[in-house]
Amino acid sequence: MAEKLEEALAQEREAGVQMLEAFLSPWHEAVADPAAAQEAVLERVLRGYAQTKYGVQHGAVGVKTVEQYRDAFPIATYDDLKPLIDRVMAGEEDVLLHEPPVGWAITRGTTKGESKFIPMTPMDLEGRACAGRALMNHIARTGQFDVLQGVNLNLNFPSVVGTLRVGEREVEYGYSSGIYSKRTTAATPLRTLPTQEDVDALGGGKTIEDWKRRFELAYERCKDEDITIVGGVAPTAVDFGRYLHQAHNVYPKDLWHIRIMTLGSVPGINTKHRSILRALFGPADIAEIYGTTEGIFGQQRDEKRAWVPNYDLFFFEIQTPRGIKMMHEMHPGETGSLVVSTPILPRYEIGDLIKAFQPPYFRCIGRDRPLTRVRYWWDQLVTMDLGRL
Repeated sequence: MAEKLEEALAQEREAGVQMLEAFLSPWHEAVADPAAAQEAVLERVLRGYAQTKYGVQHGAVGVKTVEQYRDAFPIATYDDLKPLIDRVMAGEEDVLLHEPPVGWAITRGTTKGESKFIPMTPMDLEGRACAGRALMNHIARTGQFDVLQGVNLNLNFPSVVGTLRVGEREVEYGYSSGIYSKRTTAATPLRTLPTQEDVDALGGGKTIEDWKRRFELAYERCKDEDITIVGGVAPTAVDFGRYLHQAHNVYPKDLWHIRIMTLGSVPGINTKHRSILRALFGPADIAEIYGTTEGIFGQQRDEKRAWVPNYDLFFFEIQTPRGIKMMHEMHPGETGSLVVSTPILPRYEIGDLIKAFQPPYFRCIGRDRPLTRVRYWWDQLVTMDLGRL
């Protein structure tokens, strides 16, 4: 009997290993040969662009090389593309999209006082499931398969805030972190509480009282559960830990034995924010995700405190003081502004400064603003990180 049980457990573990390998292998293979992976991504996104009015205008059909792509398509900011996005909202979907939008992601921040609206298509949503790579890779690397027997504490924003009319259809919009949570839960064997549907039911408000309701929901749903994973927005995780102490006189580390935290949204999660996170949640491993409203662009791969790009899903260029180059061509110590091509957005200047370390490691150090480099080095001095991985 014991032998059969042991054999069954071994088979279950082997099945888990195979599942993880299938989920992670496209990323690892792309990191091993980023030049080839980026060529494949460029070919794929160009097929989509060629079916849009914007792509036809810029000759996507005739583009075969990176150099031709740069000559044909200009670097564009959100403000540059907003008139096209407005036309998509009005029902002229093929001006920028080769598939109908199935949802919209909105920013928590503002651009000239307004949230950015980024359309999402089926192909785009497939890429958003890669938010699960940080967790799945950590489990594969450490062999901690039992982590999945616990519960993932969901500290994300609502995935549905409202609807907007696109032509004759009503399409939902929400925050990207909630959308990523919903997609990741569907793509991985995670049990997530509170469910994203429960979070969405509380509405999309951003006041202190709105967040107290979300935090109380998380506490009530999870206080008696075996929480082994925390996923979400790093500043929200800090706020949740402080809320528990104020409202219930406990810290997360008093309630749960948390093993891994997969967090995104701000730079420096594994450097500047690590101390406060561990003070609240205990000595959990922290896996950083570099995600934005436009996509999940990278995640931490190992114990080094930097992320590794998703070269198999997005086309990455960097605008440096010496000109444009591919991300994988950056030298250690080099910094530049990210220009990313997604299934929807060609050569999109996202406004983030990226710093290269020893390949294949990178950090986002903040927004592309004059004082960002100064603040980054000040934080490095304060935390005594000094550029170490």
